[in-house]
Amino acid sequence: MTTSLIDCRTEDEAADAVRRWMSAELPETWRRAGEQGGPSAVRLVRTPEEYRAWYPAFARTGLVAAQWPVAYGGLGWDRRLDRAAGKVLAPYHLPRLNPLGLNLAAPALFAHGTEEQRLRFLPKIVSNEEVWCQLFSEPGAGSDLASLSTRAERDGDRWRITGQKVWTTWAHLADFGVLLARTDPDVPKRKGITYFLIDMHQPGVDVRPLRHIGGEVDFNEVFLDGAIVPDAQRIGEVGDGWKVARATLSGERQMVSGSGSGGVDRIGGSGTRRLIRLAHERTAQGLPHGWHDQRLRERLVRLWCEEQIRSWTNARVSAGLKAGLPPGPESSIGKVHGSELNQRLQAVAAEMLGLSGTAWPGEPGTYAESMPAEVRGMLRSRANTIEGGTTEVNKNILAERVLGLPKEPDPWEGRPWRDVPRG
Repeated sequence: MTTSLIDCRTEDEAADAVRRWMSAELPETWRRAGEQGGPSAVRLVRTPEEYRAWYPAFARTGLVAAQWPVAYGGLGWDRRLDRAAGKVLAPYHLPRLNPLGLNLAAPALFAHGTEEQRLRFLPKIVSNEEVWCQLFSEPGAGSDLASLSTRAERDGDRWRITGQKVWTTWAHLADFGVLLARTDPDVPKRKGITYFLIDMHQPGVDVRPLRHIGGEVDFNEVFLDGAIVPDAQRIGEVGDGWKVARATLSGERQMVSGSGSGGVDRIGGSGTRRLIRLAHERTAQGLPHGWHDQRLRERLVRLWCEEQIRSWTNARVSAGLKAGLPPGPESSIGKVHGSELNQRLQAVAAEMLGLSGTAWPGEPGTYAESMPAEVRGMLRSRANTIEGGTTEVNKNILAERVLGLPKEPDPWEGRPWRDVPRG
């Protein structure tokens, strides 16, 4: 780890230390591209494979999670120093890998894990040595997650897990997963759930990829047949998993709304700054759907304003989490706004292509491979209002926990899970 980074006490010291590190460790072609053209230029000279191979050097600095304690892979910085470093790093496009580990597993470990669990898992999340997924949703428990039926039965100092999960992002790449399972069917549904960390590379874990509308594989269904979880990998008390899950769900909503490590849907890089730049280029080339189009110009400026609002909201939520405050319902604000905003933004990106956004050249059978990035981004964004908790669920959270409105009546409230009918 870079000693000069650990010793920083002021924003200027942090920025200077980051510049020295980049001068010594960042590949020259990446650094030159970032200085001359920013993130979009860096993407042209660096492949994802090259970035993954180099990433351990970034992780060793502690900058990946700078506000985390040093023992967990961070630098122990406060928000001021982290923000100063982020401004220096921004042009060079250094995204945090392992976002599900950083944004889903880590909040649960910080809020409810033991010190031994944090020391075991957090450093390898930072270094991307262990990739994570989230095993929450089930075929019969999506929006009503608390009705899940995957069972965990105790067997001495370990648990046997049996059930099915679905829409599990990157399970086919994951080493570990955060898992909710039912440990007591004789109590109300939210009181009989326990939170586990499960090894994905073991007998009894069967991962089956699901191809989505854009032709790619992000999601999976996972079948669990007697898979083993040591009791040492249980987070929180038995039956208290719903409370632990709130930390993960809050992190997920914030991630999907576009903060933190960049979310899972920034396909095509179609932020409004990029679209405004593209609109100017189209006008200069005499193409339609450019900056000269008053209607398009007004839409882009409105989207830019909304992006600023989203970033401020996410920053406020993120600051609370990093300051050690418990996750709250505020992340649902960013999730509702961010998911709908990204759908509008990606739709504009695809519309700017004109006819090229409805048909494109390619060999037979290469539909997905030849698809323009803007079209893929638009198709992928359709999931934004579903994943991470549907818009309807998040609006209920805001209504009940922020606005204080009465809850919807539930005739089965307080009844044992076993007695509640399931369709």
